[in-house]
Amino acid sequence: MTHLVETPRRPSHPKRPFFLRRGPMENIATALIAIGFLMLFQPFLLVLYTYSLVTLLAGTAMFIIVSKFPE
Repeated sequence: MTHLVETPRRPSHPKRPFFLRRGPMENIATALIAIGFLMLFQPFLLVLYTYSLVTLLAGTAMFIIVSKFPE
């Protein structure tokens, strides 16, 4: 006779809002860093070059903060 073992189920937690989830926000921060990098190395518009460092720093700070969020 076989006995089925019931696995414990995870308690149903309400889903976190999009801006509090680690995975999507890390992707957004990485994209922001990439945009800042592209802005830094483009030769066409001075205004993009001017704000490239600010964009890079914002993406880096965002990544550091978001990486502390729970999975």
